[in-house]
Amino acid sequence: MTIFRGERSNRQFMMITLTYRIETPGSVETMADKIASDQSTGTFVPVPGETEELKSRVAARVLAIRPLEGTNQPTWPEVTPGTQIHRADVDIAFPLDAIGTDISALMTIAIGGVYSIKGMTGIRIVDMKLPDAFKGAHPGPQFGISGSRRLTGVTGRPIIGTIVKPALGLRPHETAELVGELIAAGVDFIKDDEKLMSPAYSPLKERVAAIMPRILDHEQKTGKKVMYAFGISHADPDEMMRNHDIVANAGGNCAVVNINSIGFGGMSFVRKRSNLVLHAHRNGWDVLTRDPGAGMDFKVYQQFWRLLGVDQFQINGIRIKYWEPDESFVSSFKAVSAPLFDASDCPLPVAGSGQWGGQAPETYRRTGRTTDLLYLCGGGIVSHPGGPAAGVRAVQQAWQAAVADIPLDIYAKDHPELAASIAKFGDGKGA
Repeated sequence: MTIFRGERSNRQFMMITLTYRIETPGSVETMADKIASDQSTGTFVPVPGETEELKSRVAARVLAIRPLEGTNQPTWPEVTPGTQIHRADVDIAFPLDAIGTDISALMTIAIGGVYSIKGMTGIRIVDMKLPDAFKGAHPGPQFGISGSRRLTGVTGRPIIGTIVKPALGLRPHETAELVGELIAAGVDFIKDDEKLMSPAYSPLKERVAAIMPRILDHEQKTGKKVMYAFGISHADPDEMMRNHDIVANAGGNCAVVNINSIGFGGMSFVRKRSNLVLHAHRNGWDVLTRDPGAGMDFKVYQQFWRLLGVDQFQINGIRIKYWEPDESFVSSFKAVSAPLFDASDCPLPVAGSGQWGGQAPETYRRTGRTTDLLYLCGGGIVSHPGGPAAGVRAVQQAWQAAVADIPLDIYAKDHPELAASIAKFGDGKGA
């Protein structure tokens, strides 16, 4: 049963509402009130100058409490085994007047301190609803889905891409050779692995100088410009912009940014000065979400980075090589594809991690039969037994089969590259 509290008025659009999933051996009602007061007006004794008018204007309000099924298995050491743990989803509204539209203030006030509150065996932020004031305060994506499609020239199917991995140990001229083979095979997108920034064996400036002539030459001959995302991340925003300019001045149109590493400030800095598609890699995200009783859902996390302006957002995929279950990918895809305010603020979802053509049918089905995504394969393309060019064709064929609702093994009878891919990667372990 949902318990409604607080006010629901015509001023609700001026509120920022977060949903906290709490676990506590005490009262969920008491804990909800504690979160609201601690995260807004504070829980200290009254101080000189404090007024009820001020508190009523800036205080957070508990809007609803939805009890969830409890558990008798607390894992925190300070809780006696066998203690009944009460669980609930709690909606708390923060007045916009108290936070404003600065996302660092939002993170600090509504999220940052809540994990320190006593009396809970678990707390997780599972939803966040922002008022329209945030749209005008932040740039959002510069390119997003439509811009990514326009720049790659891909319509009616997924953008198909691959990755240059540091494990290959390729020097700039060797990377350029691989890129030449991939673009000749019809790949749409290539990216530096998130760990490939500017190592001694392949400095960014030299890598750009070796790769971009291949891409521009192919564009001149065919009219198709393959999008290459170069890694430009750096803790120093000025250095990151110098990396950005190396790519832009050479004719590039995309860059990988490791969003957790560069932070809100770094992302804001580069977005306001960038003319490149910004491809967001979320490495480090798992620290915030892997524990189901703590951290936050991707549904919440992704809103910050979309406001700041990422154009493409990596979100793992179906049957990946890491811990995240398929259901998590599906919900992440749904979250990043849903408008925050309108359709123009949707980045392009990027499915990756151990992908090859074999996951195409389920990806297509479970994402609502859409082709608005970047389908990113590493080993699934470059480790194909027929070589990278055959790997590109195999993934293209897998998506043709998926969209046509033809089983892969049937389609593979007339498509040898797909057949070879199934023979190598079809053991259920992925690429």
